[in-house]
Amino acid sequence: MSGRILIVDDDPNIREVIGYAVESSGFTAMYAEDGLAALDATRGGNPDLIVLDIGLPEIDGLEVCRAVRKNSDVPILFLTARDDEIDRIIGLEIGGDDYVTKPFSPRELVARIKAILKRVAPPLKEIEQTFAHGDLEIDAHRHLCLVAAQEVALTASEFALLKVLMAKPDNVMTRQQLTVSMYGNNIHVSDRTIDSHIRNIRNKLTKAGCPNSIITVHGVGLRMGTC
Repeated sequence: MSGRILIVDDDPNIREVIGYAVESSGFTAMYAEDGLAALDATRGGNPDLIVLDIGLPEIDGLEVCRAVRKNSDVPILFLTARDDEIDRIIGLEIGGDDYVTKPFSPRELVARIKAILKRVAPPLKEIEQTFAHGDLEIDAHRHLCLVAAQEVALTASEFALLKVLMAKPDNVMTRQQLTVSMYGNNIHVSDRTIDSHIRNIRNKLTKAGCPNSIITVHGVGLRMGTC
């Protein structure tokens, strides 16, 4: 796997550690030490994924994410302090795809980067990747989500999660099953992460005219609504 990874952190040691880890895995590392530099690098460097520290000086990572999301759906993996749970949740709500808490394992960080980029990668042509359910339609080849022919912008993780549910719309899937479908078996992801993505999908589809998109079956899991 290859690609350009933009590493945004004001700590040069952390930038160096992440840079070494991603380049050892075949990626090309790009660097930015603050929010303004990150925005410039996003516009000019066309990264495939951004590793973004939330605790940046002057313009923090959340503001950087909001600015990026106005013009780009590039995947964003947040770095957060261990105690800043509210920042982690906000980060996912405003368009982040995942997060890793500090201190972190470089191996885990690279695993999450690969998992995100795998979800973004165009699917094989011979596999059915277009699904329709009620007024809702998704086309994985074009990374396109439509409600009654109106396009809905989803992040890579939101799109991947919706695609898993749309593939078997009448089946109830547990959060564990959804996590494994998106991340594989070797990465720990909290239920809060899945719940944040589900909440974001519901809000976006509701605004597009589909208020009953994903149904919670209490004590079991999630399935598609009537849409």
